[in-house]
Amino acid sequence: MSIATVSTVGHLLGYARVSRTDQDAALQVDALTAAGCYRVFVDTISGSLDHRPELTKLMGQLRPGDTLVVWRLDRLGRSIRHLIDQLQILSEQGVGFRSLQETIDTTSSGGRLVFHVFAALAEFERDLIRERTNAGLAAARARGRKGGRPPALSPDQVKAARRMYEQNEMTVAKIGAVLGVSRATIYRALNRQSVPVVEPRQSRSAV
Repeated sequence: MSIATVSTVGHLLGYARVSRTDQDAALQVDALTAAGCYRVFVDTISGSLDHRPELTKLMGQLRPGDTLVVWRLDRLGRSIRHLIDQLQILSEQGVGFRSLQETIDTTSSGGRLVFHVFAALAEFERDLIRERTNAGLAAARARGRKGGRPPALSPDQVKAARRMYEQNEMTVAKIGAVLGVSRATIYRALNRQSVPVVEPRQSRSAV
């Protein structure tokens, strides 16, 4: 990942974020205004950070040469990886980024260097997680367990599904309804049990 050089000839636009339990955005807004932002967008978040309407509005108004300014890095990104992704999007649009508390400015060579380091650390962290996950799965297999999601049906339920299917009186969809699972789950369970599942049969109603 690379942060491109941005020519700062546009506007400074500020972004602030507060939670429902900490609704006073004055500290952030005052700092952003003092930094020269001609407009500050404020989100008040009560749940997931995925829905930030003011940030979406701000992103739609940014133009090449503008700079997005935040009070602190965590106001923009949910994690280092997410922050790096956001910065990449801004860079591709020709938009700079500044964080006041960390004194980071991607319109300068020093600021771009800092984010290259951040990106390398994020990649390193992701590799560590992948290695640990693979090591855990290998250890589980060595102990006779398999990784991944547990089966949707218990062995007894699979046997019951097989009996209902072999009685040739219920469709696969109805069997799934009885057991509280989807038709696809019944198909997979029966196929794993080497029961050839072919529908519709003449004596079954349509699925």
